Amino acid sequence: MKSILLIGLGRFGRHIALHLNQLGHQIMAVDHAEERVNDVLPFVTNAQIGDSTNADFLASLGIRNYDVCIVAIGNDFQSSLETSSLLKELGAKLVVSRAARDVQAKFLLRNGADEVVYPEKQLAKWTAIRYSADHILDYIELDNEHAIFEIPVPEDWAGRTIGQIDIRKKYGINIMGIKKAGKLELAVSPDMMLEARNTMLVLGRNKDVQKCFRI
Repeated sequence: MKSILLIGLGRFGRHIALHLNQLGHQIMAVDHAEERVNDVLPFVTNAQIGDSTNADFLASLGIRNYDVCIVAIGNDFQSSLETSSLLKELGAKLVVSRAARDVQAKFLLRNGADEVVYPEKQLAKWTAIRYSADHILDYIELDNEHAIFEIPVPEDWAGRTIGQIDIRKKYGINIMGIKKAGKLELAVSPDMMLEARNTMLVLGRNKDVQKCFRI
């Protein structure tokens, strides 16, 4: 369990609060709008109404006590930039800030943010890859070259073992898990039999996965 400061409670911030709550983390939520703060009260540990660009207000929150500070402000880049900078000045361990454009990401990283999330860009890429190929059910990018893909077991692989397929040797791809009836099995072995209607989580270079599965 981590202690997390979440600043900005628009749609993006509210979704973060919901998921952090489900994961069992302690959340201090902050926004300048009372209505937004009231909306997330059922999902957070504590909440305050305040201006995150005010150094005295931020200092009163005890910034050094949080494991992660997330700046989810989406419609006011100046406030996001000032908040990120102040958090780092006040001793924040890890500042994660939201960006809407590449130039914003650059400014945030130069002025306090340790990491930047780019939801629109990241979701756009996921959507393009997920829905432009019939074989991809899910996709998690690890870096510019590598990703984890959820892919149905090809028909000609059904009834054969992972060892018999041996895609690690042929393509440099690792099968990380098998999903059966919605349940994920991560304890894979060369003797595991592949079955039709199951899906696989495979890890590899994008171009190798595309070549192997003719994506």
